[in-house]
Amino acid sequence: MKNFFEAIAFLFEEILFIPLNILRELELNNWWMANAFSWLFVLIGFVALIYWVRQLQLFNQRGEENKDPSAHSFL
Repeated sequence: MKNFFEAIAFLFEEILFIPLNILRELELNNWWMANAFSWLFVLIGFVALIYWVRQLQLFNQRGEENKDPSAHSFL
């Protein structure tokens, strides 16, 4: 059983963390490239937020939103 758990540890520490180790080494040379994934996720979040707010405005302008206080069961 010890070999089994050591194999799992090897898999996670040496094989599955290879991309993270590359990013860690890259950070020493170029901070912007190492954080490119973070910037990409922030950009996706901003685009989704803008889309969501525009959709809320469209529903509000059309009068499709149910503003009745009893419209939601939790109220």
